[in-house]
Amino acid sequence: MPVKIRLQRHGKKGKPFYWIVAADARAKRDGKFLEKLGIYNPNTNPATIELNLDNSVQWLQNGAQPTDTARAILSYKGAMLKHHLLGGLRKGALTEEQVEEKFTAWMAEKEKSVADKVGGLDKVKAEARAAALKAEKEVNEKRALAAAEAELPEEIVASEIVVEEAAKVEEAATEAVEETAAEEAPAVAETPASEEVAEVAEEAPAAEEAPAAEEAPAAEEAPAAEEAPVAEEAKEEE
Repeated sequence: MPVKIRLQRHGKKGKPFYWIVAADARAKRDGKFLEKLGIYNPNTNPATIELNLDNSVQWLQNGAQPTDTARAILSYKGAMLKHHLLGGLRKGALTEEQVEEKFTAWMAEKEKSVADKVGGLDKVKAEARAAALKAEKEVNEKRALAAAEAELPEEIVASEIVVEEAAKVEEAATEAVEETAAEEAPAVAETPASEEVAEVAEEAPAAEEAPAAEEAPAAEEAPAAEEAPVAEEAKEEE
């Protein structure tokens, strides 16, 4: 009778777990089996595997053929390695001490790698938990701040509005003063210049008329000087 080592499905929909069984190859997958060798639960991380190592090796030595999934599980737990070492013992290539030594060394290395994997998973879980707590803390702080702002007294809000209005009025007054100063600055600068121009215009004719007034008597005195000898000559003739 051909025997297969395979998985038998159990559990509920969406979360199955499996029995590792030795069953007749002609039986249904979930039908009768010859022996239950262990369990396999893929719903955990890492997956939970429990295996009766000696009975599994015995079935392998009796010619039972594992399915692909069952072979991977048996190899993971060392059943396939022990079956191979016992084959070397039967052929005389190894002694019992060598078989035990090799198998023990392999198991120790396997347990170390599994422990490292579990430790890495625990570290990842811890980091994810810390990140989730940090995010939750930030959300709570934001909610508390929003609630505090919503509960501010009306007096504080009114005072803030008054301060804003006062700032606007002060800014408008400053702008008005600057505009007034800008408009008055040119008029002040032009006033002295216009007065100087007027004074220069008034002084210019006075300077020009002065020589004419001085020259007029000289012109009038010239004929008088010429007439004086004529009068003297007339007196002498008489």
